[in-house]
Amino acid sequence: MPIASPPTPAPSPGPRNYMPANALQLSQYQSTLHDPSNLSRTEFASLSALGPVYRKRYLVSLLSDCSQSELLFISQTIAPMLKRDFLTELPPEIALHILSFVHEPKTLARASQVSKRWHDLVHDEWLWKVMCEMHRFNIQTDATDDIDDDDEPNEESSKETERFPSHPMDPALQSLTARESMKRQEQSFLSSLGRTHRDKMGNPLLSYRKQFQYSYTLMSNMRRGGTRLRSHRMTIPAPDGGVVTSAALDSDRVIVGCANSKVLIYSATTGVLCRTLLGHEQGVWAVHLVSRGGYWDEPDNHAETSSNESARSPPDSPPTNGCVHSKYRRALGLDIPRKRRPGTAQRSESPGKPSDLCCTSEGWGQPNPIVVSAGCDKTLRVWDVVSGHCIYILQGHTATIRCVRVLHNRPIAVTGSRDTTVRVWDIQKGRLLRILEGHSHSVRCLDVCGNRVVSGSYDATCRIWNADTGNCLHVLTGHEQEIYSVAFDGVRVVSGGMDTTVRVWDAESGQCIALLQGHSALVCQLQLCPRTGLLATGGSDGRVITFDLHSYTSLQRIPAHDSSVTSLQFDSNFLITGGNDGRVRIYETQSGLHVRDLGERCESVWKVACKGGTCAVMCKRSGQMVIEIWTFLPRTLYL
Repeated sequence: MPIASPPTPAPSPGPRNYMPANALQLSQYQSTLHDPSNLSRTEFASLSALGPVYRKRYLVSLLSDCSQSELLFISQTIAPMLKRDFLTELPPEIALHILSFVHEPKTLARASQVSKRWHDLVHDEWLWKVMCEMHRFNIQTDATDDIDDDDEPNEESSKETERFPSHPMDPALQSLTARESMKRQEQSFLSSLGRTHRDKMGNPLLSYRKQFQYSYTLMSNMRRGGTRLRSHRMTIPAPDGGVVTSAALDSDRVIVGCANSKVLIYSATTGVLCRTLLGHEQGVWAVHLVSRGGYWDEPDNHAETSSNESARSPPDSPPTNGCVHSKYRRALGLDIPRKRRPGTAQRSESPGKPSDLCCTSEGWGQPNPIVVSAGCDKTLRVWDVVSGHCIYILQGHTATIRCVRVLHNRPIAVTGSRDTTVRVWDIQKGRLLRILEGHSHSVRCLDVCGNRVVSGSYDATCRIWNADTGNCLHVLTGHEQEIYSVAFDGVRVVSGGMDTTVRVWDAESGQCIALLQGHSALVCQLQLCPRTGLLATGGSDGRVITFDLHSYTSLQRIPAHDSSVTSLQFDSNFLITGGNDGRVRIYETQSGLHVRDLGERCESVWKVACKGGTCAVMCKRSGQMVIEIWTFLPRTLYL
């Protein structure tokens, strides 16, 4: 029987190539399969198993066969591929540390335009804080120390202005409007910069980047720019009748005291003459400006009498606050609850805040700024700046009053006179508090810090007083001739006089800790700055000398003027001097290098005051009294 053979099995399935569905996809697949670049990439990838050496040989063989233009193409293609954004790949802390080594702010500005990531890094606040410290900008107060949230214009202050209209020919009405407009513009500018930080008291501060921008622009204008807002010329009526004897300056006003018995008030933002205060019967020798607002910094139970024989209470000095017109009571803050500084129940035991070199002080909460003036008529006058009216005429001195200071955040004024006495006044209530006696000759100069007062006299001694008790704490003896200038920062007292020497005293012990020499004539100008560790002195020999407060060695000896130095003022960047040779000069504080002369040369410079980007120059030119108001602020603030 035949046997049937088994069925033949089907062939095993072999590899099948993918076939695209349509003809277009079929053609694209065939072209990709036979593309030379695809074949070379496949060959290059297969060399990975042999090692990197073979891959490099493969690349070298390809490059050796390339033409010049092909090599250029390869180079241009490879260069972008090799670039790496190292700042983006690094942690932010390390990236910021690297950027902190950039000292030029323009370089940082260009770096911020590289990418969004770089822009965010460059705008970090820590970086600009380092830049502020590197350029010695005051981080907290360069652009904001004169700006207070309580200083906004209010309806009541404007009503006070309307109640006391000026003379029709007096430009005060026009200038006040312009001043308030400029103030609002400044506030708007600072607000646009962005306040992102607050100090220990909770007050808003500018961001470090915007504050650096503000300060850097200000410093650049001090070097090469600046705008003269106004130049006022007044004919001198009599010999020395129009001489400027004193000046005070804040962010809003320039106060000028003249030997012709006038007190002039100018706008610091427009340079316009706002008011002329008339009332003194003879020449004005001292002025002081108390800014509006602020806090009350006086203990409620402070002593009003003294157990020391050197101070005595006046026999007939009843308080006059009950006789003050109601319109002035508010201007003085008599009817306003006391506003203490946040976080303090009473004044601390620290040395206190030193006086301002521009003869201004912080207010005690009063809504209007106050001007205090004194002179040859032996009276101390208290003026309301808003109305221009004299509120108090305080009498008691028996000779010319040569100097006056007002304590910060307290309505306490201290005066020194040729009658050898120092007197303490309450300028809010209009009364004499106490008489400080002890000097045997004319009191020529004063300085205050906290509640302590330093007086310098022609009897060649300085005295340190407690203004609240009237006690004489120390008598500083050592000068051989008259003392013409003193400076006090709460820790040190510096005095200069006719004997051409400068002495530094310890305020706590009263001991002389340094004797500084270098001048060949009277030392008439002093500035002491513990923050920068510098002391600057100016003499009648025309020389300005800076000393290190730590080693008490001279740093710079600058032949600033051909005759006496009449004004001296410095900060961490610039030193400004004025002299009888008719020049106003600006120097670098650290190096002593001459930067520029401000304005044209005149016959004589009486006073120079500079603060917050505003500079006032009082001089004599062509036989006339000239007062020039300069601004170095960014142009957006005064245009």
